[in-house]
Amino acid sequence: MAAKRTLWCSLAIMAMLMELAMAANYTVGDPNGGWDTSTNLQTWASSQSFLVGDNLIFQYSTNHDVVEVRKAEYDSCQPSNPVETHTGGDTIITLSSPGKRFFICGTPGHCGQGQKVEIDTLATSSSPPPSASPPANSNQSPQQSPSLAPQAPTSSPESPPPELPTLSPPTVPSTGSSPDPSASSAINYKASFKAFGLTMGFSLIVMMILDL
Repeated sequence: MAAKRTLWCSLAIMAMLMELAMAANYTVGDPNGGWDTSTNLQTWASSQSFLVGDNLIFQYSTNHDVVEVRKAEYDSCQPSNPVETHTGGDTIITLSSPGKRFFICGTPGHCGQGQKVEIDTLATSSSPPPSASPPANSNQSPQQSPSLAPQAPTSSPESPPPELPTLSPPTVPSTGSSPDPSASSAINYKASFKAFGLTMGFSLIVMMILDL
């Protein structure tokens, strides 16, 4: 019985380690900047894809700090009621839930100079966005020439009236392209693998408890 419990425990730990191994670490501002007033931090954040379980790493000098605030304080750069304040020059924050989080530097004037960042965390169960359908082509009605009334013959009664040319509608080429799914497929693969590891770990723990 003891050997069986040890086996279940080992498998549960392995599954948890798999899930933790898939968590990504993001050093804020890297590779060309950092947590300072000279880095365009929001442009950096917009180029990343944050998932639940990932870690934010803030590295900064002693004249900076990391203050997590709410949206209103983020917009006004007034950390009057911060969620949490971090100091020490090396701060690691785990993104434990989906949604937006807001961070600024609490040193007076630094937030107004751009030392702030908004982090949008996606859930691990995110699904790829639906493919955009091509735009419907509007049918264009061909512009027709006004009908001409046949004139009465002047020279000979046997001559037939002139024939009008037949106008055919122009062919409208079909346009529309589907979005490249490669960007979302990488995120979904990572999210699915993390969710599998977490689910596997909890399942093994439950089985181990029931086996006691």
